[in-house]
Amino acid sequence: MFSVAWFLVLWMLSATLAAQETEGDQLLREVDRRMQPDSFEMYRKIINIEPDGRQREFVLYSVRKGEDKMAAVFLDPPGERGRSTLRLDENMWLYIPEVGRPIRITSLQSVTGGVFSNADILRLDFSTEYTATLEEEDEEGYVLDLKARGPAVAYDRLRMEVDRASLTPVTIEAYAAGGLLIKTLRYSNITDFGHGIVRPAVLETDSPLRRGYRSVMLFSGITPRELPDEVFTLSYMPRIGELRR
Repeated sequence: MFSVAWFLVLWMLSATLAAQETEGDQLLREVDRRMQPDSFEMYRKIINIEPDGRQREFVLYSVRKGEDKMAAVFLDPPGERGRSTLRLDENMWLYIPEVGRPIRITSLQSVTGGVFSNADILRLDFSTEYTATLEEEDEEGYVLDLKARGPAVAYDRLRMEVDRASLTPVTIEAYAAGGLLIKTLRYSNITDFGHGIVRPAVLETDSPLRRGYRSVMLFSGITPRELPDEVFTLSYMPRIGELRR
């Protein structure tokens, strides 16, 4: 009798945990849907702010298709113009016109040299890279605990606060495998971009590993657009800027 009762307790606990995970995954997929279409184009400005107040700005045109393809080209400053990046699933490249060929880059590096990593700049859907557990829920929103699906994901764990009204992120804490806080990302300025896209237009980040440094990302022109697979190839990287209309 004891063994049967103990089995039932374990089964009920497993079922409860599974239900929580399923609920969290469903919520995370909805967050992804609210943040961006499946296939789209957009413009972003990235501003890196140093402790002494000096700033450096970058303007990027970006395109994405499906769950695993994203590319971007630098439009400004003039010294960076024509550089492009490509992400295919977990693989990332940087194309520099002066070099004339794509160079492999890693998710934790930064093509802009600021607090935003390449994983942040070439962000795929959260649900593609993480499983989610719903930890808390109240009148303001939800707290999700996100666990990386594999070792190649830039951050081992994310703690995401989600706004109940917009179902978009408010704050994300990114942690390394050992539990070290790597950075905090803060979303703000909910904006209607049209086409049913209502999401934050500003993302700011800082890191305890780089005290005094901040980076800000401003989003504009997020528009659904169908794109051929050819766009997301190494040979197309020098031509990404031609997609601008």
